[in-house]
This record gives sequence, structure tokens and C-alpha cells, in this order.
Amino acid sequence: MTKSAYPTDLKDTEWQILEPLIPPELPGGRPRTLDMRKVVNSILYVTRGGCQWRMTPRELSAWQTAYYYFRRWQKEGVWERINATLRREVREQAGREAEPSAAVLDSQSVKTTEVCGPRGYDAGKKIKGRKRHILVDTMGLLLKVVVHVASIQDRDGAKQLLEKIAQRMPRLKLIWADGGYAGQLIDWVKTTCGWALEIIKRSDDTKGFKVLLLRWVVERTFGWLGRYRRLSKDYEGLPECSESMVYIAMTHIMLRRLALSSRSLA
Repeated sequence: MTKSAYPTDLKDTEWQILEPLIPPELPGGRPRTLDMRKVVNSILYVTRGGCQWRMTPRELSAWQTAYYYFRRWQKEGVWERINATLRREVREQAGREAEPSAAVLDSQSVKTTEVCGPRGYDAGKKIKGRKRHILVDTMGLLLKVVVHVASIQDRDGAKQLLEKIAQRMPRLKLIWADGGYAGQLIDWVKTTCGWALEIIKRSDDTKGFKVLLLRWVVERTFGWLGRYRRLSKDYEGLPECSESMVYIAMTHIMLRRLALSSRSLA
């Protein structure tokens, strides 16, 4: 059994689940001698701790190595594929179909830092930065994330997200969203994607905080992601790197859930 040096380090059971999903070494050249578990631990350390890449502990992998694999796997879509694979496993473990038939849509505006990159101003939230659009299943597991400038309205941002998964969710039939997505988007979703978009509105008579049916699922997911300090703001230069950080955080969450379940069944 490998002893964990940091709380973010993968346990043996978690690594056993993740290791088969790590891409093999590229053909040609010298054989890979890196400890890929340490590389992943370095990436998780940055994601959960919110530190700079250069502040990665030396007993993990070199920060240049960790960042190289983070960017390479981002460009190759590895983080999204790992997220999709683990999501299916979590759903099946819970006795559900691997692919969902319903989902919940929402966005979150976050501030950016002095790091270069696209950004905009969300007049509604009074935030200068970027907006994370996420689609989750009814368990709160991530189906897709798209990051764009905060000045893009929710309805237009939702189109960017839904267009990318229109042909990849064969069982999906229904999406719930809040009043910010009402209007022409409902017909667009039906025509373009073949899904029903149902708007769940807050009653005008309701005062103070109230949990709204089904919408709380996506808010809980944002709460899960909020535990990862790299997501407290958008520190990334590129929106696609920001998306990968969200996939990494959700991957870590699902790994712990799968490992916990496997230990309880043992």
C-alpha cells in the first residue's frame, strides 16, 4: 500500500480505477520512466489546492512535467473522456443506465485574474471574467462544460454547450433550466437537438431562499466544484484549460466515490 503524502494524493484503490484510463506512452523514442501516479497527484494538488504550477511539491513530479501532461491531455480530450468513463461507472454502480435521459443546465460567472486571455463583463452578476456553463445528470455528475466570456448571455452560451453534445447523448430527452433560458431557446433545443427544455421558475410569491425542484442538483455540483480552489476564480489563460480543470475536479470526486463503494463491497 502506497502512503499518501498529501490529502489530494490518489489512494491505491483510486489509482487502480484511473490507471487503465491513462493514455499509453507515444510510440518511438525512449520508454517512459515517469511515475504517472505522481504526475496525476501533482495535477490534483494544483487543482484542489489552487496553487501555481511552479509551487508543486518537489516530492511529486516536476512542475514542468505535470503541466506538460495537463496541456497535452487537454488538447487530446483525455480529461473529458476520463470524466465520461467514470460517470458511466458511477451511474451503473448506483443501479442506473450508463447514459442519462434527463439533465440540468446552469451557468456560473467567475472572476478572472491578471492572466491574459478572453474575458467579458456579466452585467447581471456584475462580474468581469468568464462564465462556466455546465450540464449535469440527475445525480449531479458532469456531462459537459463550456467556458466562455461572461458577457455572453445564458441562452447563447447554452447553445455552444448543447451543440457539442447533440449527437453524443442517445438517451437524453429532457433538460431542466432556470428562467434565464426561457424564450426562443426552448424551440431551438427541440429543433436542433430533439430534446425538451423545461423551465423551472421561482414563484413571485416566494420570499428568501427556497430549494427549487431539480434545479438544486446543478447548484450542488457547483458546490462540489467550489471545494477545488483552482476553480475559485478562473486562473487559466485559455477557456479550454478552464474546462479541463472542471473535468479534473469532477474526476477526483468520482474516483473517491467509486473507491469508497468498492471498499464497502469488499
